[in-house]
Amino acid sequence: MSLIDLLPQARSLWTVWFFLVFLGVVTWTLWPGRRRELEARGRIPLDDDQPQGGGRHGR
Repeated sequence: MSLIDLLPQARSLWTVWFFLVFLGVVTWTLWPGRRRELEARGRIPLDDDQPQGGGRHGR
């Protein structure tokens, strides 16, 4: 059996592998116990942080 003969099987296995990885990432992201952490990370761009003084542009 040569590598050319294994190509169709390898293609289907990669499809299954990536689908399982995708499902794992979605499950990990949407797991109920991670809700607080993900909400806190989602608020980071909206937080109004005051710039730290002492830098070149600090006032």
